[in-house]
Amino acid sequence: MGKLSNNSFARALKRFWGQYIYSKAETSPDSLDTAPLDDQILVQVPEEAPSKHISAATGLSVGLERGHNEDTLFCLNGNADGQEMPSNFGLYIVADGMGGHRAGEVASALSVNTVVAGLISNVFLHLFDPDSLNSDEPLQELVRVAFEDANLNVVDRVPGGGTTLTVAMLLGNQITIGHVGDSRAYLISKDEIHLLTRDHSLVERLRELGQLSAEEAAVHPQRNVLYRAIGQGANLEVDVLSHPIPNASYLLICSDGLWSVVNDTEIQSIILHSSDLQQACDELVQAANNAGGPDNISAVLVHFPPA
Repeated sequence: MGKLSNNSFARALKRFWGQYIYSKAETSPDSLDTAPLDDQILVQVPEEAPSKHISAATGLSVGLERGHNEDTLFCLNGNADGQEMPSNFGLYIVADGMGGHRAGEVASALSVNTVVAGLISNVFLHLFDPDSLNSDEPLQELVRVAFEDANLNVVDRVPGGGTTLTVAMLLGNQITIGHVGDSRAYLISKDEIHLLTRDHSLVERLRELGQLSAEEAAVHPQRNVLYRAIGQGANLEVDVLSHPIPNASYLLICSDGLWSVVNDTEIQSIILHSSDLQQACDELVQAANNAGGPDNISAVLVHFPPA
């Protein structure tokens, strides 16, 4: 697959951001003529139209019981307007590391770095040069390959370390999600909170087989034991799915430091009743800490505006 040169990418980014940068240029006060605005002028100023762009925010906390943070998150959000500009795009990741001697934080960071490098190189750079994109490689396969590369890197470079990894890649009107472990991705609207991913934990598997109830699974002493994670072995099975972007809704990716202590109803309520995305992330983190903060807490929240 072809790749953009550094110069080509620089030109693309300049074109992408140029309008924004120059619209923010400062003007010398000496060059301005000022006069009071009368009431007639003020009432004629139209209200700002609601944004049609996708927005995102993040929240991160070490929690109240851990000595250091083993989570890694990543958020890339791209919006563009204008002729021949790419559609909305984004990359949102949460990785929850595990392993002694700080191997968990190294494994989570390495896995995120590997996935970001692979998907930016093989997908996002080509948004600025569509002729170079190989349409024979489905997006789901590119996500799967990025996960496999991350797994091999962790196996090779972080013995004894591992991590969950949940990735959402946004392109146009579609989200492609890759997932290993028990971090989660939810779609949230005013009507429901819908879990997109499946926990790869032993307790969740027992619940699926009918050997544990949901209530028993929630308090089981081995609920954090995973049977599938980045770094557990050379062969990795990755859950990959694609989903159309829902109208007027939210995507939440979070570690179990959030969802294991804050129930779905409270998560939904916090997001829907917050004044903005960053406040929602901050309140989600605070809710987890108010519940005892037994683990690191990570959240990436994305808002899809009304059509």
